[in-house]
Amino acid sequence: MKKVLLSSALAMMVTSLGAQADYTFALVPKAMNNPFFDLARDGCYKAQEELADVTCEYIGPGEHTELAQLQIVQDLITKGVDGIAVAPSNAPAIAKVLKAASDAGIPVMTWDSDLLEEDMELRTTYVGTNNYDIGVNLAELAMARHPDGGTICLQTGGAAAANHNERLKGARDTLAGEDTGTPPGSMLQGEGGWTEVSGCPLITNDDGNVAVQGMTDILAANPDLTVFLSTGAFTQWFDNAYRKAAEPYKDKMDAGELTIVVADTLPMQLEQTRDGLGNGLVGQRPFEMGYKSMYILKDIVEGKTVEDPIYTGLDVCNNDNVDTCVQ
Repeated sequence: MKKVLLSSALAMMVTSLGAQADYTFALVPKAMNNPFFDLARDGCYKAQEELADVTCEYIGPGEHTELAQLQIVQDLITKGVDGIAVAPSNAPAIAKVLKAASDAGIPVMTWDSDLLEEDMELRTTYVGTNNYDIGVNLAELAMARHPDGGTICLQTGGAAAANHNERLKGARDTLAGEDTGTPPGSMLQGEGGWTEVSGCPLITNDDGNVAVQGMTDILAANPDLTVFLSTGAFTQWFDNAYRKAAEPYKDKMDAGELTIVVADTLPMQLEQTRDGLGNGLVGQRPFEMGYKSMYILKDIVEGKTVEDPIYTGLDVCNNDNVDTCVQ
C-alpha cells in the first residue's frame, strides 16, 4: 500500500481557497437502477450530512450503459466539480475521459472498480473491495462443498469491467490451484478438477433480467452442473424472478449436488440464502465506499496524504452462518 500526496502546486491552489471553501464531489456509479449502488449513494449522503462544506452529487446512468457513464463524467469535468469518484464500467474507455479531468486539475479517485494498471496515474486512489479476493472466496465456498471439483459456469458483469475480470481470475486461479493468466484468466478445462461448461462465462452487463435468464438457461442445459458462480448480485436482485429460477433446484442444493454462490450480501440475497435457494455469498461494503469517497476527496483537495488502495473488507456467508456473517 502506498501513500499519495497531492502535488505542491495543487496543494497551494487549494490552500488559497481558504478553510471555508465549499466543495461539490461527484459519486458516479455504473448504474442508478442498481440496489448495490443505492447503498453507496446512502453512504455518500451520510458523509454530506457530517461534512458541512461538502455536497455529494450522486449521478450516473439510469441503466448500465458504458457510453452514458463516459458522457456523465465528461459533463462533470466541463461543469468543474471539485472532485470525482467514479466506478468505471469500461476501464480503458473511462481513462481517456479522465485525462481531461487531470488537465483541468480535478482530483479523481475510483471506487468499486479500478482503472487498468497502465492508467492508474490518472486517479489518486481506489476505495473498495480487493476484487481478486471476491473471486477467491467464491471459489473457496464452492470447493468446500465440492472438494473433488466438477463442472462450473461463471457469470460476470461487463466484459470490460476491471473489477469483474479480477473476480473471475481470482475464482479461476483458486479453483485451478495455479495462475490462469491475466484477468479474467483462462477458461478451466480440467485444472484442479474443474471444467467450465459450454456457453460460459455468461456476460450480463449488470442486467438483472439477463442474469436470471442466463442462469435459468444454463441450469436447464446442464442438469449435472456442479457449481453456478456469479461475480455480481445482479443474479439475485429481482427476488421473485430469482426464486422462481432457483426453487426447482433446491433439493439438489440441499443434497450438496449443486451449489450457487454469488457476490454481495444485499438483503434479498441473505433471505434467499436463509431459505436454501443459494449456498454462499461474498459481500462487499458499498455504503462504506460511498461514505469514505467524500472524506477521501476532501483530503485530496486539501493537500493531505491518502493511502492507495483503501480496501473496505469482505463478508463471507454460507447456509450455516448467514444470520451472523455480515459486519
